[in-house]
Amino acid sequence: MVVRRFPNIRSLTLKGKPRFYDFNLVPPNWGADIHSWLVVFASAYPSLEELRLKRMTVTDDSLEFLARAFHGFKSLSLVSCDGFSTNGLASIAAYCRNLTELDIQESGVDDLGGSWLSCFPDSFTSLESLNFANLHSEILDTVEDKGLEAVASSCPMLEELRVFPADPFDQEAVLEGGGGGGVTESGFVSLSEGCRNLHYVLFFCRQMTNEAVATVVRNCPNFTHFRLCIMNMAQPDYLTNEPMDEAFGAVVKTCKRLRRLAVSGLLTDRAFEYIGAYAKNLETLSVAFAGSSDRGMQYVLHGCPKLRKLEIRDSPFGNEALLSGIERYESMRSLWMSACNVTMSGCRVLAREMPRLNVEVIKEDGNDDVAAEKVYVYRSVAGPRSDAPHFVLTL
Repeated sequence: MVVRRFPNIRSLTLKGKPRFYDFNLVPPNWGADIHSWLVVFASAYPSLEELRLKRMTVTDDSLEFLARAFHGFKSLSLVSCDGFSTNGLASIAAYCRNLTELDIQESGVDDLGGSWLSCFPDSFTSLESLNFANLHSEILDTVEDKGLEAVASSCPMLEELRVFPADPFDQEAVLEGGGGGGVTESGFVSLSEGCRNLHYVLFFCRQMTNEAVATVVRNCPNFTHFRLCIMNMAQPDYLTNEPMDEAFGAVVKTCKRLRRLAVSGLLTDRAFEYIGAYAKNLETLSVAFAGSSDRGMQYVLHGCPKLRKLEIRDSPFGNEALLSGIERYESMRSLWMSACNVTMSGCRVLAREMPRLNVEVIKEDGNDDVAAEKVYVYRSVAGPRSDAPHFVLTL
């Protein structure tokens, strides 16, 4: 279908597995293998110059096929991809004589040795960008609050910040409620005071307060991406023991250009009521271990007109919430729900009422026929996919 619709493509971007694949919530062999695409592209697009892949399975054979099939190929980007080794990269280096960019980020590369870099020909001069950033995706919270204070004082023009946990499974830190190092609300506030141009934050921590988040967004009201991940499940404001509803209420009320939001901590439906009422430019919402009832999801689906991706795990939303968005899903890119209260009957109703949607249920380990443990709903002009493995039920 792509070939018929676009016969002269020279640059192509493909995104494969759902984002929750990064958290081991999508089984191996779910799909998204690039090789069959490359076989078609070799005959349809012999002049292909640029390929950007995200969460795709890419083997060494596929990389060698790519390198040999497209003689004018110039740019390859692999983000969060798996299945290949440095042998595959050696094929790219050896045979892509016009390569200007090789970008490998957060991908699982089997390192068979660094000699592949010597496969670039001696006369090779076209390469302009070579990037191997975050192959293991580790930007660690071991900087602690003092490190964030140093950033605040020395980087006043900072626009983006990502802080990952050194050990997200540190049980001692969990039991101590924020001990064991890491960053806290104090460092977050200090950063916002010194870096007023922040518009993107991904912040992992073990404790937070409503007042701290409200202060951060007052200092930095231009956030477009605000992703706060409190790693202790259903963690309230650790000073007041109140839910974190007012924190995210402050985010959506203050940050009018907010496009992506990840919520965490102890949240009731009130937090989602705030999101539905104020987050009118929101495109992506990620929810984990949050909410009180179906009403929370309904607030979001009815109140966020630009919503394109909704990702929910381990939350109490069920069939009523799922079906309340039945008129919205065709205008969205995707919905992911795992470990929620959705059933197979609810999924079948959605599939029957919206036949142009792909409704997939991932069934693992002999799950019963009632619960729909993992549900992936997405729009597609091509209809149900033909490469679904046996554990994916397409309704």
